[in-house]
Amino acid sequence: MKKSSYFSLFFRVFLVFVLLVSFTAPISAGAAEGESNHFSLSIMHMNDTHAHVEQLPYMYTAVQEVRAQYPDALLLHAGDVFSGTLYFNQFHGKADLALMNLMGFDAMVYGNHEFDLGSSEDGHQSLAEFVEGANFPFVGTNIDFSGDAFMSTLASKEFTSPAEAGKSYDGIIKEINGEQVGIFGLTTEETADIASPVNVIFSDYIEAANRAVAAFEEQGVNKIIAVTHLGYNSNPQVGNDLLLAQHVEGIDVIVGGHSHTQLSAPVLIEQDSQGNEKDPTLIVQAYQYANYLGELHVDFDENGVVTSYTGQLIDTNEKEADAEALSILQPFKDKVDELANQDSGAVAKKTLANPRLGDSEVSVRANETELGNVITDAMLAKAQEQYPNAVIAMQNGGGIRAPIAEGPITVGEIIAVLPFGNDPVVVELTGEEIKEILEYSVRLAPAESGAFLHVAGMKFTYDSTKEPGSRIITMEVKQGEAYEEIVAEQTYLVTTNNFTAKGGDGFDVFATAYADGRVSDIGQIDWQQFLDYLVNPMYLNGVVDPVIEGRIIDLIGVEEEDETPDPDPEPEPNPDQTPIPDPDPSPDPTPNPDDQNGVDEDQDPINDGKTDDDTNEDGTRTDDDQGRQSGVGGTLPNTATNSYTILLVGGVLLLMGVTIIIVRKIRYKKLV
Repeated sequence: MKKSSYFSLFFRVFLVFVLLVSFTAPISAGAAEGESNHFSLSIMHMNDTHAHVEQLPYMYTAVQEVRAQYPDALLLHAGDVFSGTLYFNQFHGKADLALMNLMGFDAMVYGNHEFDLGSSEDGHQSLAEFVEGANFPFVGTNIDFSGDAFMSTLASKEFTSPAEAGKSYDGIIKEINGEQVGIFGLTTEETADIASPVNVIFSDYIEAANRAVAAFEEQGVNKIIAVTHLGYNSNPQVGNDLLLAQHVEGIDVIVGGHSHTQLSAPVLIEQDSQGNEKDPTLIVQAYQYANYLGELHVDFDENGVVTSYTGQLIDTNEKEADAEALSILQPFKDKVDELANQDSGAVAKKTLANPRLGDSEVSVRANETELGNVITDAMLAKAQEQYPNAVIAMQNGGGIRAPIAEGPITVGEIIAVLPFGNDPVVVELTGEEIKEILEYSVRLAPAESGAFLHVAGMKFTYDSTKEPGSRIITMEVKQGEAYEEIVAEQTYLVTTNNFTAKGGDGFDVFATAYADGRVSDIGQIDWQQFLDYLVNPMYLNGVVDPVIEGRIIDLIGVEEEDETPDPDPEPEPNPDQTPIPDPDPSPDPTPNPDDQNGVDEDQDPINDGKTDDDTNEDGTRTDDDQGRQSGVGGTLPNTATNSYTILLVGGVLLLMGVTIIIVRKIRYKKLV
């Protein structure tokens, strides 16, 4: 064989290998700019800050650091600025807005808590003032504000460029380095149940998203961001980001909120709802309370398709607070500190936790808690002052927002526990309706639900292994010092908050009672009611030490024993042993509530307002099982797998070619 033939064969094999490498290189994550990327976009994002205003000066430092490196980076907020601390109770968003205007946002979507004040005397006036005072626009593609007296004049049903600050749009178009980027917003339809939107209407999120994509594409925009307050993997019946990515073509990035999920790296979706391959969609979310700033960098090809990306969460607690932001915050902080530090006159004998799954084996949204017990005790006692026939109190777990530390209790702590300022009411319900309400309360058990009800004046057992709607086993109401079975046909007077009484959290039975005129306002405020109960000599007289009483027990497939079980039969006498006395023939049939937690994996990574089966309100968890990359960068997984396979095959071919050349050369020498 001629020497030129060796080189020819080697060259051909090498050429095949080079072509294979060139073919696979552009689809790797973090590909060098200019290899195949037409446009690079940087995004900063946050969500569910919930009036944690004191963290924003640290957040602003992180924002400035990213901007120093990426001056054109977008800054987006995925909703729920309202509700959560005394800053909201005192200023209704004005403190947050002062710092947000300093930070320079590009857009914000409405969270469900932005609608918490709708049923108050002033309606959505605070929301309108928040929007109008912003130096950035808002997006609400599936929201109709036309029926609201305050917001209707600020909202426009159009996809526009440029967008005007202090206005609300279906979508906006931003020009960045000569490229157009479309941004639209989606808010969970569940807002109608978990907040007080009143005349504000929320439409189907999938239909709204398809409409947005079509509108942008019609204007020649092929790089599209959805800023959503749906939840990452929240209740699929009301929609979430995963479903949005799978059902709507054309969305490149989903900046999410509502579930308080800590996605340490972007989640990549490359298959639609049918399992077919689709253009990539990235999902990001940055936990809660301004603890993290999300940072995302995305490369697009000339067709607007994502080719590579990197992303991370920046811990704002590791930053120094910005001096200018601190000076803006100070006048608000002075007023809040004055209120928060006021001694209530009550003392907690121990810490009253507000646990969530992920951080604890029990949850305020899935189990009886000491704090839930004392809150409902207060509700019932105060209701009985005006309605002596009230016998039961119910408090939704999603409305209990903070723990109480051991020691003297401040007014600030009390308001933080019940920050929504709900009005207590009494409702006339039949025993059968109470059963339906409790069935709904435990329908998701052992997973969390903001609709999970804490109770006073009654106790009940249920079985979380049974089908939802058929889980309640026993219901008893306290009469004097004894408990009696609740009778289906009998009417009972129940106290709860007006949010729940109007059907909040999806309680249809309460909504029906409200529509029937069976709800009466007590004329108090829930946190004030709670404060009075703690310090009033008629009640706790300042000594706060509640316990778990077995008010709510999950049997978890174990049927309750009879009240008077038959004694064990006598054992056969054993002449070789000392006789053993009979066991107690009447053991306590009541299960230990500490053994009946029935807690499983946290369904909703949410910490949210009155309730968001948002999941992780506190205690979020990362979702490594959702196909997320383990590092801050990511590849397009299916394509990348094929790429590595091709590279391996190419390498093998090259090795085989070299081997053939060597073998033939040896044989040729022998022949010569």
